Amino acid sequence: MIVIFQEDVVDSIADALQYVSYYHPVDFVQALKRAFAAEPAGAARDAIEQLLVNSRMSAEAHRPICQDTGVAQVFMTVGMDVRFAARDGAALLSVQQMVDAAVRRGYTHSANPLRATMVGSALGERRNTGDNTPGFLQLELVPGNTIKMTVVAKGGGGDVKAKFATLNPSDSLVDWILAAIPQMGAGWCPPGVLGVGVGGTPEQAMLAAKRALFSPIDIHALRDKGPANDTERLRLALFERINALGIGAQGLGGLATVLDVKVAALPCHAATLPVALIPNCAATRFVTVELDGSGPARLEPPPADTWDGIPGALTAKPGRVVDLDNLDAAQVAQWQVGETLRLRGRLLTARDAAHKRLVAMLDAGEPLPVPLRNRAIYYVGPVDAVGDEAVGPAGPTTATRMDKFVPQLLEQTGLLLMIGKAERGPVAIEAIRRHGAAYLIAVGGAAYLISRAIRKARVLAFAELGMEAIYEFEVEDMPATVAVDATGRSIHRIVAG
Repeated sequence: MIVIFQEDVVDSIADALQYVSYYHPVDFVQALKRAFAAEPAGAARDAIEQLLVNSRMSAEAHRPICQDTGVAQVFMTVGMDVRFAARDGAALLSVQQMVDAAVRRGYTHSANPLRATMVGSALGERRNTGDNTPGFLQLELVPGNTIKMTVVAKGGGGDVKAKFATLNPSDSLVDWILAAIPQMGAGWCPPGVLGVGVGGTPEQAMLAAKRALFSPIDIHALRDKGPANDTERLRLALFERINALGIGAQGLGGLATVLDVKVAALPCHAATLPVALIPNCAATRFVTVELDGSGPARLEPPPADTWDGIPGALTAKPGRVVDLDNLDAAQVAQWQVGETLRLRGRLLTARDAAHKRLVAMLDAGEPLPVPLRNRAIYYVGPVDAVGDEAVGPAGPTTATRMDKFVPQLLEQTGLLLMIGKAERGPVAIEAIRRHGAAYLIAVGGAAYLISRAIRKARVLAFAELGMEAIYEFEVEDMPATVAVDATGRSIHRIVAG
């Protein structure tokens, strides 16, 4: 019997959550490098470059890769010869309590605070717990005398795009997956890894798809040696055919939609073919550690040469400079879909909660706390600043969640420009066309890089909403791409054909 102290479990998970917040897995960086080298010049290649530069900057600064610092998930296998104990007479916690204590510590670290995302209940007020608890625990008892833990910070953009269906055994698995991928849009911030769970019960298929994500990226080695079984043949077929769809980085078109496809096949009922899809986004964050009773896990930084050849900052590229302080419809009308812009000046922020309040005020005939005429709104919930930062990592959130508010805001406030990530729906696109506005995308998963373009930040309204308050940022050369122009042309629709 091996004794493992609960304090070592808590320390290991807390340290792992900090570690994954700023270190990409090495194989993920290598896969991004391969994708960048293969991608022709254009918006998709520029997006991959931003992801790579952001990865290096985050690793060097020990600041989050993405502002959505994720839901903490721990996949734990406990050897049946392990006994948990507490030091110094402390009360013994349940394993879930150990995970929550670690999450609380990991997310409130003073040197690198992480964004609290969890709400205490899916119903009612949906009040933020403030420390990102609870964490999610999957626990399995296995033979042995160690504890193995895969600690994950999973952003909402990937999990919200998860798909599940129970097919008939005679249905084409590949056809269903190829039809599902475009439906996922770009909100999961491709390129990333796709997990596929096939078989089992519905919940087993979903869990298998999730766990399949946390294994090394090896699709190129598999392609070189050739498939040895049905699972490997399916991986290769999906990898080639998904990338042939041309969705590409951030949905901008191009060669790299997925960096790998992982397939987990399970036994299932003879009359069913359950299939689940879960993507890992460009902010892939996980690490696996093992405890043997000798103390907490020791996490070594990735090799320094992981980021060789990647600049330490984004180099300026040719592009139209936009003065946000003197924006008007005539300027916006000149922008073309796919064009690179460099934003300078004052930029407002607002997410779901702020939009809901603004629209309620308009409905009630109340004056807004911030004038919006000829202004730009950035869909972002930043991480808290540390040191001399104006703001912490501040990458875009998915724009489609704000679509239902767009017609009223454009009509009644004179708002002219919106910035987020992923595609817009038909209601928002039509409103943009009708009012001569525009929608830009910033690169999802490049949050720390974007934050370095923010020189000042202050809260203007709804401070009690925390990261969902309305801020005013002063930005300098913030990169963005025209995704919907004033005529209603959408780059995502063009890519989708």
